[in-house]
Amino acid sequence: MNTDKITKAVLQFSSLIILLVAGGMIFSLVEGAVPAFKEFGFKFIFSNNWNPTEGKENFGALPFIAGTLITSVTALLISLPLSFSASLFLSEYYRRTRMAKVLGMMVDLLAGIPSIVYGLWGFYVLRPVLIDLGLPNQGFGIFTASIILAIMIIPYATSLSNEIISMVPNELKEGAYSLGATKLEVITHVIVPSARSGIVAGYILSFGRAHGETMAVTMLIGNANIIPNGLFSTGNTMASVIANQFGEAEGLKLSSLIAIGLLLFLITGIINTIGKFIIKKMA
Repeated sequence: MNTDKITKAVLQFSSLIILLVAGGMIFSLVEGAVPAFKEFGFKFIFSNNWNPTEGKENFGALPFIAGTLITSVTALLISLPLSFSASLFLSEYYRRTRMAKVLGMMVDLLAGIPSIVYGLWGFYVLRPVLIDLGLPNQGFGIFTASIILAIMIIPYATSLSNEIISMVPNELKEGAYSLGATKLEVITHVIVPSARSGIVAGYILSFGRAHGETMAVTMLIGNANIIPNGLFSTGNTMASVIANQFGEAEGLKLSSLIAIGLLLFLITGIINTIGKFIIKKMA
């Protein structure tokens, strides 16, 4: 057997393992979620009732779907202008300078900090500040969780965008400068069009991180099983309700939490699919 055949066999085996792991995850989630869907049907997705009282059990995922989407979308909207500006600063305005290297190292460091550290910082530093500014619900709620999520994904999105922008060929930029273009014109007419698919991909990945974040959100969102009525309301996300209640759950409640996990898995897949479609259209 030659080297090419060995390499091909190893790659095929690795691909098969990935498919088996993914298939096993889906199968176990579906199997665990079946009792909940048998009991409540697909109205489980659209119900806002979460009552774990024995004999009156009734569970619905809508409050947690709403909390997940509101926090992650708000975090993305907050982080987008800041991370994009920072990536342009690092990759264009101060490229190859000592300041850019130091800031780039700090961005990479912040991108790798565990989420629980962000949660602790948000609880002991950000929350008291927001309370002093008059935030209701003792500083807990959708807005606080969204801010900490935005802070978490800013370095992640900045690092990805910085790498993508740095890959734009110098020949394109130098050609634009030779024609008399300004720095701003080069950015808007050369860099952004050339790197836009990669930048969008970076923000989709950042949204995915915010979408599935658990511990930092759990510590700050207020953990109320209700549909948020605004940014200053308390709530819960799909990940946070699982983290809070899975350890003590059994029976129908356990199945309902697994069903929420399955829905989170499916929503993440849908978002990634939409993102790939957008990237292909923009490429």
